Amino acid sequence: MKRDFISILDISPDELNLLIKTAECLKKERKEEIFRRDLANKALGMIFEKSSTRTRISFEVGIQELGGFALFLNPDDMQLGRGEEIPDTARVLSRFLSVVMMRVFSHQTVVDFALHASIPVINGLSDQEHPCQILADILTITEYCGTTQGKKVAFIGDGNNVCNSLLLSSSMTGMDVTVASPPDYCPGVSILKKAREIGGNVRVIHDPREAVSGAEVVITDTWVSMGDENETEKRMAAFSSFSLTPELLSYASPQAIVMHCLPAHRGREITNEVIDGERSVVWDEAENRLHVQKALMLLLSGAISVS
Repeated sequence: MKRDFISILDISPDELNLLIKTAECLKKERKEEIFRRDLANKALGMIFEKSSTRTRISFEVGIQELGGFALFLNPDDMQLGRGEEIPDTARVLSRFLSVVMMRVFSHQTVVDFALHASIPVINGLSDQEHPCQILADILTITEYCGTTQGKKVAFIGDGNNVCNSLLLSSSMTGMDVTVASPPDYCPGVSILKKAREIGGNVRVIHDPREAVSGAEVVITDTWVSMGDENETEKRMAAFSSFSLTPELLSYASPQAIVMHCLPAHRGREITNEVIDGERSVVWDEAENRLHVQKALMLLLSGAISVS
């Protein structure tokens, strides 16, 4: 039976633990120049509606290091760009490829594609979730904090796709997640309801100082996601007091780590002093995209499984 990874909730807590442990092993092996061949001759199709640095490179390098290869697919260069229906494209690509990763504007696009594909489909980013990023974040927090259980996490900024996946993951990770957003930019009610229904300890407030107070992990992200550029001026005004500065970070635990999924808009959501400071782990966080996505492709292909 084929598996998809469209939401962070598409894996079980046991599978999440397996992914993190496998990613840790893959990271160690890579440093020792040991590479597995579990996905030899497997083809990864990567469909990008949005521009990308970390997602494209980490998936492309990842499948190659597992023995397979990647194809970059721009919708404008495919018949999708001329009106071919998503179900038809999904059925055809399923005959050629072993797995598809999609980075899209609308979450429904990846949902519809997965519905008609007979191969695994991975959400590399949509307007609703960014589950691959949260896998990398969980690995990073585990590396620096030893565990995610009981860790106090503050997310400062827009209640966007990264924030949504973080909230939904809280029931599996045991993290206490507080989001601080301006009133008009909070996470959606349905996401919050779902996170709480499945046992997540989550809350949303409007005071970034209160959210950061005592936090062991402080996360921020861009205030203007791709597709929201027409709202830039309005968002700059709304988020002006939500910048992660040394002063705001001083309210966190002295051992707190700082995370940002990148790209960062320095001087907006985070200052140079913070992102380049000793508490910043954003570069390890970015690298960890590679390791968790390799583990994810192994899981979806059936090369690893929960015993």
